[in-house]
Amino acid sequence: MANNQSNRGNQGGTAQNNPGNFANDREKASEAGRKGGQASGGNFANDRERASEAGRVGGQHSHGGGRKSE
Repeated sequence: MANNQSNRGNQGGTAQNNPGNFANDREKASEAGRKGGQASGGNFANDRERASEAGRVGGQHSHGGGRKSE
């Protein structure tokens, strides 16, 4: 039990040997950020048609509460 607890501190690794840590490689970090931005769908500020479609679908998925015609 004591052995198990003492090993827990080593599981996280360090900045030098963790391949997922971009602290030591600015170029790699920049590339990862660029890829993330390209994969992102973005916002609706520049695409009114897409925003309209999203609103329509969201309304269809809501549970009641809409306007009732008289």
